[in-house]
Amino acid sequence: MSLAALSALALSAAPAQAANAWIDFDGPTSFASVADYYNGGTDGAGLSGVNLGVSFSGSILGLANDGLADSPSGNYFSNAPTMGGVMFNNMGETGLMNVAKGFTGEVSLYYSSASALASAVTIYSGLNGTGSILGSFSLANNAQLGCTDSSYCHFDLASVSFAGVGRSLVFSGGLNGAIDNIAITAVPEPGTYALMLAGLAAVGFVARRKQPK
Repeated sequence: MSLAALSALALSAAPAQAANAWIDFDGPTSFASVADYYNGGTDGAGLSGVNLGVSFSGSILGLANDGLADSPSGNYFSNAPTMGGVMFNNMGETGLMNVAKGFTGEVSLYYSSASALASAVTIYSGLNGTGSILGSFSLANNAQLGCTDSSYCHFDLASVSFAGVGRSLVFSGGLNGAIDNIAITAVPEPGTYALMLAGLAAVGFVARRKQPK
């Protein structure tokens, strides 16, 4: 195989920027637990979802507008980045988001909070809120900032960068608000790195053989 072909093989094996898992909560049943809807399973109402490798437990519920809210518009929330649905956490109960294969670099989300709360969302290195704390979100009281048509009508983007590999998010029981569009970056598969290194080693070997004696 030529040096050019081997170089192309090595480059093709190089891990591209890992794809984001983007969780918009537009699919899960309203007022049902999100559960394994984003983990190739079902939500608490038995509705099948997609497989993003992300599961939820504890008090994490989906919420969609149904016109029955006690607000001028009849909506529970408005002006969310995606209006099909949001996530909320029952007050006083801790919620969990687990990613078995891990995520790295940064977590971002949109939030609408009726009260300011420090460490409202915490990133852990282990599943189920175990291991080391890698970072946390502190949320501002922004739910009706410049609007009054629903209880949660203003959303802000928040992001936290961290070192290491995270495997869970813990949502505080004190969280009084709506969350939308959680974005994480998956950890590249170890096999991808092995293939890339093998390709680079082959390129180096051929290059050395081609050097003039």
